[in-house]
Parts: sequence; C-alpha cells; structure tokens
Amino acid sequence: MNLSNSLRFLTELNAHNSKEWMDANKAWYQECRQEFIGVISEVLMQMSAFEPAVADLEARKCIFRINRDIRFSNDKRPYKVNFGAAISEGGKHSENPSYYFHLQPGQNFIGGGIYMPAGEILKKIRQEVDYNPEELKKIVEQSDFHKVFGEIRGEKLKAAPKGYPKDHPNIEFLKLKSYTVMTEVSDQNVSQDSVVEEVVKVFQQMKPFNDYLAVAVS
Repeated sequence: MNLSNSLRFLTELNAHNSKEWMDANKAWYQECRQEFIGVISEVLMQMSAFEPAVADLEARKCIFRINRDIRFSNDKRPYKVNFGAAISEGGKHSENPSYYFHLQPGQNFIGGGIYMPAGEILKKIRQEVDYNPEELKKIVEQSDFHKVFGEIRGEKLKAAPKGYPKDHPNIEFLKLKSYTVMTEVSDQNVSQDSVVEEVVKVFQQMKPFNDYLAVAVS
C-alpha cells in the first residue's frame, strides 16, 4: 500500500484547481481518497499497540475535507492541494494532542502536538512547563527525538507570557503559542509500500511528547 497515485492526483489538482476539473476527475479523486483512508486505517491499527486511546477511531473521520472555506479568503481556489489526517483521542477537532500526517507533493510531513490551543488549554500547558520542565527537556533532548524532530515548533510571544518573569529559566518554552513537532517526508518515501510503517514509527517516537501534553491538558 502506497500513496503514489494520490501524489499524482494532487499534482494535477494543484495545476487545475477548479470545480470543472474536479467534476471531470471525480472517480480519480474517490480512488485516491480511499487509498488515503486505507493507509490511515492501517496506521490506526498499528498505533493501537502503543496508543490504545485511538484504537476505536474511524480513519474516514480523521481525514479533513478537501474543500476549502473561501468565504473570507482572497484565495478563491475551491480545493486544498493536500490530504491530511489528524489522529487524536476524542476526534480530529478535540483539544487533546494529535498525531498528524500531511500528504502534499514536495511538502509531505508527519507531525503532532497541539497547534494554537485555546487560551485555557495554553495556560494549562504553560503551567505544566513551569511545574515539570525537566520531563519536557528530557523528551526533546533525547538524541533520537532531536534527530527526527529537531525542536518544538510554534509561533512565540515576543515577551514573557502574563504571570511569568522574563528571566524564567524556561522562558523560551513558555513563550510558545503552539507546541508541535514535525519531520518532512520525501515523495519517494510516501510512494513506497513501507509508508505506513514509516508514519507509525514517527508517531511512536512522538508519543512521549504527546503524553506530556496530554497530562498538561487533562
């Protein structure tokens, strides 16, 4: 099982992003959507060994719609040019940490964490960072984790968040407005039959980070 057909579809969609083209290629889209659902289904099945909280999720409910919301956008292209799936306890729109797979020619990535959480959730994460920074440091400084993900990604405040001194020893963690990690994946790799195993492996490496966030928001 691989995603080479879906990559070709998304490449063509990017070049012909219109309702007329999509209508003419609806069968191809449905074929690729089922291909992507199949990959996510297999990912979920393998993930259940180390993340039982997502074992009962349905793959199709983890996948985002391809239609864009263009009501308030200057970009009036009707379709996204990627397939994306968010795997999270409680569903893709929950406030829990998620595991995310993004398929887009030349821009594929595997990521996770919590992106732009609401104020109360962000406050809880910062409290956990303040109370238990050593655990977070241990996770992100672990050699395999650092090799795969680099560092925690996210837009940062310019100043210290309210309630924390600017000279706080973990101020750079506290300034974050998102707590996410990601690693890029080549078109060649997502075109291989081993794509499921690669995604699952990265998700497993991400689990300690998501576990830390899950404790924070619980």
